[in-house]
Amino acid sequence: MKKIKEISSPDHEHLSRLSVELSRTFDQAILLNSNSYEDRYGKYELLSAFGVQRKIEVNSGSFAALEAFRKETKGWCFGHLSYELKDELEELISSHEKRFGFPALSFFEPKHLLVWKRGEAHAAWYSWEEEELESKLNELILPKEKSFSFPAFEASLSREEYLQRVNALKDEIKYGNIYEVNFCQNFSSHSSLDPYAAYRYLNQRSSMPFSAFYKLKENYLICASPERFMAKRGEQLICQPIKGTARRAIEPAEDEAIKIALKNDLKEQTENVMIVDLMRNDLSRTASRNSVKVEELFGVYTFPQVHQLISTVSSKLSEQYSAIDAIRYAFPMGSMTGAPKIKAMELIEKWEDTRRELYSGSVGYFDPDGDFDLNVVIRSLLYSAEKQLLSLTVGGAITDLAKAENEYDECLLKAKAIFDSKEAHLNES
Repeated sequence: MKKIKEISSPDHEHLSRLSVELSRTFDQAILLNSNSYEDRYGKYELLSAFGVQRKIEVNSGSFAALEAFRKETKGWCFGHLSYELKDELEELISSHEKRFGFPALSFFEPKHLLVWKRGEAHAAWYSWEEEELESKLNELILPKEKSFSFPAFEASLSREEYLQRVNALKDEIKYGNIYEVNFCQNFSSHSSLDPYAAYRYLNQRSSMPFSAFYKLKENYLICASPERFMAKRGEQLICQPIKGTARRAIEPAEDEAIKIALKNDLKEQTENVMIVDLMRNDLSRTASRNSVKVEELFGVYTFPQVHQLISTVSSKLSEQYSAIDAIRYAFPMGSMTGAPKIKAMELIEKWEDTRRELYSGSVGYFDPDGDFDLNVVIRSLLYSAEKQLLSLTVGGAITDLAKAENEYDECLLKAKAIFDSKEAHLNES
């Protein structure tokens, strides 16, 4: 892959729009969008990859296949890890219906790549097939202003069913079987959708640091995630689990008071520290001796719809292990399972009524430096164009201090950017 041309003083919104529209012309494409959030560990403002030079798609032996693929490619690759990889890692079974066509794991080396590195005043196009890229860019017409709204969703659980299941999980905590579990509910719609417009709308409404648009043939991920699963920077690994959510307020004084209350909320701190401990344990399995550190505990971060309690855990990767080993030993991320992890996943399978698939998994990149960055697929929509099926899953941590009614309200708060959507014009300015 060689550099084709540079873009001086790139415009973030323009590159995002261009990337989404260019995705229409490829069977496989991905946009990873930082939305210019301040991130001390962030390496790229925006990455867009199109077309397949070579790829892997596997439903078994996934991490070994990824290890081999990385040794073969060594350069850029992009893709996903599904939550269903848990069945390979532990003696677990996903018994609910598979509704979408995402394999357990898939990564691809792209034909064409747009790279905008953080802190640089230019972006650059790279390509294996320069003529194809030039032709597609020359033919590309960005859409004019158009209206968009999400369709109505149907809940898989009634409010009463949700409350009953949360209380059943609290009984498991009372009996000492678990300390915490991430319990989710699903909302779906059988509707035709323009996934490209849906991403642009959601990203305008809820701009997040780990936003992603991912296309795998007829399957789409429309992602507004605030959470990093794991990044590698040189020898350092960084995980940033989120546990703790509070609403935003219009008035600045009230908004600040909500932030302070979130940081000092015992329930939210309890949720967060349990997952921090779990993440420390996961990282310790591949870490150099005495290198696991909690860089930040209970940091409050503000996003368009919510405030979040985020902690940062880091380690130095031992020479005995590869980057893929580090991912494998920490997956699925503790913030989306609970503790102890295996028992929590068993109870998730028992009490949730839909298969998570790519939700609670991860999308991201590996770069030629040997670094990677993987998000947590939350605040996201899965869409099958073939089935005209749209799925939204939201959840939260259940602990002994949880109140079922509050947890239900928190789920709706996390989906606010979608549930509050009314017909609106996409901003083309």
